[in-house]
Amino acid sequence: MAKTSNTEAHRAAENAARQSYGKLVAFLAARNRDVASAEDALAEAFAAALAQWPVTGTPNNPEAWLLTAARRKLIDAARRRKAGAAAEPHLSLLTDELAAAAEDAMSIPDRRLALMFACAHPAIDEAIRAPLILQTILGLDAAAIGSAFLVSPASMGQRLVRAKTKIKQAGIAFKIPEAEELADRLEPVLDAVYAAFSEGWTDADGTESKRRNLAEEAIWLGQLLVTLLPDEPEVLGLLSLMLHAEARRPARRDVHGDYVPLSEQDPAAWTLPLVQQAEALLHGASTKRRLGRYQLQAAVQSVHAARRITGKIDWVAIDGLYEALHLLTGSPVVAINRAVAIGEVHGSEAGLSALPSPETATLLLQYQPYWAARARLLSAAGQPHEAIEAYDIAIGLEPDPAVRRFLQRKRQALRH
Repeated sequence: MAKTSNTEAHRAAENAARQSYGKLVAFLAARNRDVASAEDALAEAFAAALAQWPVTGTPNNPEAWLLTAARRKLIDAARRRKAGAAAEPHLSLLTDELAAAAEDAMSIPDRRLALMFACAHPAIDEAIRAPLILQTILGLDAAAIGSAFLVSPASMGQRLVRAKTKIKQAGIAFKIPEAEELADRLEPVLDAVYAAFSEGWTDADGTESKRRNLAEEAIWLGQLLVTLLPDEPEVLGLLSLMLHAEARRPARRDVHGDYVPLSEQDPAAWTLPLVQQAEALLHGASTKRRLGRYQLQAAVQSVHAARRITGKIDWVAIDGLYEALHLLTGSPVVAINRAVAIGEVHGSEAGLSALPSPETATLLLQYQPYWAARARLLSAAGQPHEAIEAYDIAIGLEPDPAVRRFLQRKRQALRH
């Protein structure tokens, strides 16, 4: 191995984290079901890599190197917890597994789906199953996960710790559930995959290392789920939804790097093969005659995609789909999107009346899309001063500079 610069070592470690984090955590935790210890060991392995790779060079197989280092950390921890002859069989087993797994990264079984379904076990609190999957499979921190689920980082962190303890104490097995168990576990798995996609989707240019490739990883997991469960309509609906959105990625920025909202995008810039795949999946889901929220969300995106043919947006159809989706989920996020659609069909005053109140979901006060939607509806209702105030809040909450500039232009137009 040639000597590696600090920058190259960091880049190699980042690449390994993005590509292998969930796979390594799942493999490390599979035997003793101790997710927290596996994460701790892997974190120490990454720290060791950043210290050693600039000196010794980046290994030819970073994944195998990290697995070996993490296994050693687990063995050291086991030695500290156990003493004497009672520890020997356990340590011998760990050492044998370590030697076999480190020979070739290709021999490491990918147990991510098994870990995802373990995190979705009915013994774990329903509200924390999807967030737990996000952290264990994709390594997202409590702040990012809390933002995705409108929960404070501190509360989310505490819930995640309790959930990992539950997996260990209850001895929850890492396996794909039987058909009769699947219904209770599938929804949080789908929720986690979509939350991961959404987190990656917010980084349109792929410039943030924490979010880079998350959308791609989520689509890969969605494809894996379709292979595993080809007759589950919600699995097909989720992948359709993600592919519809991914197809529009090239159109989200103009030649100057400025944000372009969906209604103003050039359909010719969308990736047609992805649109066609998404439409085929949604059609396949519709033949199963079991409607769910991911199918409804994909149907909304399908209506938008039809603009490439019709030249216009069918807001009446979108309004109807969001009404059904809101009845099904009661989600405040869905309610925001529904209010915008209502505004397009029935007028801005009706849209404003349909907006959810922050009193019913206080974290909406920190949710940029709520304020952007409110500003849009207030502007259309002829209330420029109130719209400017809402735009000010939305701009302050938006981390993406391109979206901030878009909101600033909207606000500036109201000042004239």
